[in-house]
Amino acid sequence: MEKNVLLQMKDIHKTFPGVYALKDINLEVRAGEVHALLGENGAGKSTLIKVLGGIYQADQGEIFIDGNKVDISDVRDAQQQGISIIHQELVLVPYMTVAENIYLGREPKNGLFVNHRKMEEDAQKLLDAYQMEIDAAMVVANLTTAQQQMVEIVKAISFDSKILVMDEPTSSISDKEVEFLFNTMRILTEKGVGIIYISHKMSELDQICDRVTVLRDGKYVGTEVVKETTKEKLISMMVGRELQKYYTRDFQNAGEVVLKCEKISDGKLVKDATFEIRKGEIVGFSGLVGSGRSELMKCVFGLNQNFTGDITINEKKVKIKSPIDAIKNGIALVPEDRKKEGLYKVQSVKYNSTIEVLDEFIKGIIVNYSKEEAITQKYIDMMSTKTPSQDQIIGNLSGGNQQKVMIGRWLATTPKILILDEPTRGVDVGAKSEIYARMNELVKKGVSIIMISSELPEIINMSDRIYVMNSGRIAGCLQRDGISQEHIMQLAAS
Repeated sequence: MEKNVLLQMKDIHKTFPGVYALKDINLEVRAGEVHALLGENGAGKSTLIKVLGGIYQADQGEIFIDGNKVDISDVRDAQQQGISIIHQELVLVPYMTVAENIYLGREPKNGLFVNHRKMEEDAQKLLDAYQMEIDAAMVVANLTTAQQQMVEIVKAISFDSKILVMDEPTSSISDKEVEFLFNTMRILTEKGVGIIYISHKMSELDQICDRVTVLRDGKYVGTEVVKETTKEKLISMMVGRELQKYYTRDFQNAGEVVLKCEKISDGKLVKDATFEIRKGEIVGFSGLVGSGRSELMKCVFGLNQNFTGDITINEKKVKIKSPIDAIKNGIALVPEDRKKEGLYKVQSVKYNSTIEVLDEFIKGIIVNYSKEEAITQKYIDMMSTKTPSQDQIIGNLSGGNQQKVMIGRWLATTPKILILDEPTRGVDVGAKSEIYARMNELVKKGVSIIMISSELPEIINMSDRIYVMNSGRIAGCLQRDGISQEHIMQLAAS
């Protein structure tokens, strides 16, 4: 049976003051398909989805659902038309139960009182129907990220959604949880739900997607059948050119040992971790989600002050009890979650670029504004950051450009050892290739980089050596000639 067209967005335009966000955008989604929406950060994906979800109103264009033209002026209109959006940042209430979250604002009642038994029974039926092993009475805060995403999906289904939008759903879950998520998506499509899937992970397209629409600079580029196209073609459509080198890495002989960590334990997850980093190399840290990679680096950077073990920098033992100690010893850390742990979202690019080097342009009560601007511009240029001005609020930049500002901020401290925790998470292919190029330049200048990454192609192509962590311990170290996906997974999952 041929799949019916479920959604059509035709010639959608959207402008903001001085900016064309969307121009002549077309999107068609069929019942029972997973339709990927690709594009670099700033291409217009989020704006288009917000128009579909009633958060923004299009200046021009038409939306059809099941062949009928509809007007979507707010979120309630979108829900009534069967449209649900699962945002990258989950919006569940953590200290309420699963059932309470699913039926929030729509609780079944006995007279004036909420009928908790019926609410839990109805929620459990939905959970069971989609093979989700989750108790409706559980408090959401006790669920894993993947389970919380499942609750978001069930909440969307409870509105009788025909169109489900999923924004970067696999960005922070393990491979096993991804498999479960994809299985749930297949169950949904078998029931005729149309899924719009936004992801920067090209490897996921073959696994779960039927067709893909590409946007670039707020314009529609084209739609391809996943099985009939190539990764190279899609990248070219996204960036408007062929990327000559995606992973840029000139391998060289590493220098002397600059950092040695021995028997590092944090009293919780990390246990007796010993490793070393040499001058001018990229050392990858791989492992499954929860293996202790980020926790280990928080010890090294002084964010966890209660760790035990020894840290030696340039053959001298040092005490690192705070990030200030780490910075004084030439260590910088770009954290995994830039929005929660790094960015001052309501402040400017300039503020975010210079916050760690205030003493370079502030002497007493005197501020050298020209030097502040020079520092900011240096790292805007170095990272090829796209921003209208230094005074632009950083929260208004795309994710890739926010990440470039974050990396630039820490480069301004002139580190000898740079720790990058998931440096390209949620970043488009063009920005990824630029970040890889900067990393390559830095190690050629003698900087040592520690890179934590859950993307195996990234860590395999960029690393001189890879330490693999498993349950808080270092399970092994793979040298360049012994690196493979199979070897990494054997150590990570054994």
